[in-house]
Amino acid sequence: MLIDIGVNLSNQQFKTRIPDVLERALSAGVEKIILTGTSVSESRAVIALCDEYQSQFPNMLYATAGIHPHEAKYWGTTSRSCLKELASHSAVVAIGETGLDFNRNLSLQKDQEMAFEAQLELAAELTMPLFLHERDAAKRQLEILTYHRESISKAVIHCFTGDKKTLFNYLDLDLYIGITGWVCDERRGQELQELVKNIPLDRLMVETDAPYLLPRNMDPLPKNRRNEPAFLKHIVKCISDNREESEDIIRQMTTATALDFFALN
Repeated sequence: MLIDIGVNLSNQQFKTRIPDVLERALSAGVEKIILTGTSVSESRAVIALCDEYQSQFPNMLYATAGIHPHEAKYWGTTSRSCLKELASHSAVVAIGETGLDFNRNLSLQKDQEMAFEAQLELAAELTMPLFLHERDAAKRQLEILTYHRESISKAVIHCFTGDKKTLFNYLDLDLYIGITGWVCDERRGQELQELVKNIPLDRLMVETDAPYLLPRNMDPLPKNRRNEPAFLKHIVKCISDNREESEDIIRQMTTATALDFFALN
């Protein structure tokens, strides 16, 4: 059994293919998938997908509810109450995707920080885990997380691609680390391949971030270049290749960690 903790199933690339994608996931041993909410509207969309496919794929789909740093400029007076209402849905297992992204700065840094702190406070109020994004913003994100750390329960850094210092700083805060197909990339994933052995197994989770970040260790690569949850096994293989544990151990431990972290049934 595998759990994919981050999938963008509301993406247009999946629009007419969702049942087939979920069937292929099950065939590949991916029995639970967490769909990523990146705005109020996208959070609603992924929750709707959980409802729509519950009867056909029982207890397979879950969701996060949050506002991505790219969308922070749209944070308004009703955003917090909307997220709080969405978080009450039975399928929602975390607040996020939230955090800071100083790489593209699609929202002003001050707006990102405001939306981020508001969602940290909401997660603390609801005693819910956090699904976090960070790109080129580790120093500021760590400062904010350190300030709030005693009030929040658990948090995972989704799609970690940072350096050794950043990884150890996150681990020092007892955060969890999500690894994607970035680790399989022979061009830009070499540093992560070296770092992945430093992540304690009880802090490690795996995700595809589909349809993005197709694992480049697949042979052959799909012609459409679209990633999907069925390919999670290639990420597990790459992690195992760069650690001492077998693929079976990586599967067992990341699954147990995700079940506990998100309180999945």
